[in-house]
Order: sequence, then structure tokens, then C-alpha cells
Amino acid sequence: MASMMKAWQYTTIEDTLEKSIYLTQTIPMPTKLSLSKDQILVKVLSAALNPVDIKLPESSIASFMVKPPATPGLDFCGRVVEVHDSNSTFKSGELVFGAFSRAAKQGTLGQYITISSSECAPLPKGVKVDDAAAIGMAGVTAYLSLLPDVVKPGAKVFINGGSGGVGTWAIQFAKIRGAKVTATCSTGNVELCKSLGAEKVLDYKEVDIVSELEKSGPGYDFFVDNAGSPAGLYERSDRFLKKDGAFMQVATAMTPKAMGTVARRMMLPRVLGGGPRRFHFVQTKSTRRDLEQIGTWMAEGKVRSVIDNVFRFEDVPVAFGKLREGRTKGKIIVHVDKE
Repeated sequence: MASMMKAWQYTTIEDTLEKSIYLTQTIPMPTKLSLSKDQILVKVLSAALNPVDIKLPESSIASFMVKPPATPGLDFCGRVVEVHDSNSTFKSGELVFGAFSRAAKQGTLGQYITISSSECAPLPKGVKVDDAAAIGMAGVTAYLSLLPDVVKPGAKVFINGGSGGVGTWAIQFAKIRGAKVTATCSTGNVELCKSLGAEKVLDYKEVDIVSELEKSGPGYDFFVDNAGSPAGLYERSDRFLKKDGAFMQVATAMTPKAMGTVARRMMLPRVLGGGPRRFHFVQTKSTRRDLEQIGTWMAEGKVRSVIDNVFRFEDVPVAFGKLREGRTKGKIIVHVDKE
């Protein structure tokens, strides 16, 4: 008889994910025989939550992406249990961290996952498990959002939403590349953003962000929108971005209208209703190369994870409730299992 494992699952969403998710102990544990080419079997020690963990199950497209019952969770740090015979990158017993590039049926809020080794990296010496789990999709998204052809030494970068999961990483990565960073956040997070490297921080509770941007004139090289508000920022981006500047949108609501807006911004020239500046939408893919770079910076002390709260595995619904509040500083961590 197959060994069983614990995992949080949802089948149907009644109101919210945190009200619908349930803990089960009857999921068969994956084995080496269940691994496909290049996959590894990992015992999850810590997982980190992302807004998409809530948005996807609650969206109208959820069933097309992942067929329920499903276990949410993308980010993790854990220990390799088994490897496919084709895999020469990792070995059993090794600590690794990473993230699924897209939602999996058996996500990281379960005791064991099977994942492609290309979406993992070895845990660097001196880096803590929770800190590595906090890299995940937020870290990779921030890394990919800062286009290397634009974010160069001396570049002026505006990060809208600097205190969340992606924003806290983006500020630090931009500083590593020598950029001059302005960020937005609420009153209680101003000092955090400054400590991460932002030279100027705008408190959106105290000032009108659009007015402040327009006041500065078209002087920014790069704009990273992690918040999605105020609305219509991209359509007015010629008032604060240089002619060769770029606007990077990190996330969007999972609705047809929101996705249509992104598609229009990406495809239409200005004369046909498109925007006034170069537009990019971050399509995050977790790769070993990017994870290793972030892990190396962390081991060298050049960047650090920002962790808002750590929850027990039994308290996952509470953790999702905290995430839904939208006032998280950095990441929320869940301790899934012990060594």
C-alpha cells in the first residue's frame, strides 16, 4: 500500500480560498517511479505564498489551468528525496529551493512535490531555508522585470509597490545594477523601502502618486508597476518616462477585461489606441540560472529576504487570510515539514 502524505487542497471555492481549503492526509506520496525525465522528488520544508495562489483558484479560468482537487503553492525550499535516472544535477539529500513556473496540481503546500530540476537551484551555504523559500516567484519576477538593456548604472527606476513580495526584491536588484530608485508604499513601510536601497520613497497615503510623477517630468528610464494602481498609469507614461523608457507591468487581475487590457497595451501602436511608451508584461519562468544568481547575491550579503510572518502548516487558511489583506511586508512563509 502506498505511503500517504499531508496536503492542503481545494475542490470548489465557496466564497474564498481560505474558507474552502481543507487539510487531507490521504494523498499518495510520490515515488521515484512517478518521476518523469529530469524531475526530482522534494520533501518541502518551507513554502512561501503568492497572490496568484489566491487569484487562480478563485478565477473563472481556474479549472482550465489546474483541474481540482488541487494543492496550491509555487515557492519552496526543501530536501531532495529521489531523482530521475536522467538527472545528473542533484542528488538525494541535497537542499534545494525554487518555484513552479505555473500552478501544479500538487503544489508546495503539501509535504512532497515532484518538480523539474530546471526550476530548482542548490541552497547556497549560509542561506537559511525560510530565506531561500522567500525567493521563489517573487524574486524571479523582480529579477526578470528589470530589463538589463534599460536598468544600467545611473538609470532612474520607479517601483510602484515597493514593500510587497516583488517590490522588496526589485528595489534591491535595481540597486545592485547601479540604478537610482524611487519607490511607493504606505506610511508604515517607508523606512523598510529606504533600508532596501530606495533613495526616494513616496507614501501613497500622503501624496498623489500621479501628481508627483507628472511634477518630475519625463525623467524616468524605467517604471515597474507591482501595484496596478492608480489606474491608467501606462496610458499617461509619456508624462514621466523618457521617450526611450519602458513600462513593466508585473501582475494583473485574472479577468477577461484585465487580460484584454494587457493584450491591447502589448500589441497596439499608439495611433490605434496603444500606449505612448514601450510596454512589457512580465511572464515569469523559474530557471536555475536566475535562482542561482539570486541565491549567490543572498549568500554574499548583497540582498536579503523580507519575511512578514511565519505560519505553521496547520494554519494555512490563516496565512491566506493575512495575504488577502494586501498589507504584507515582503513574504509570508509556511513551515510545511521538519527535517
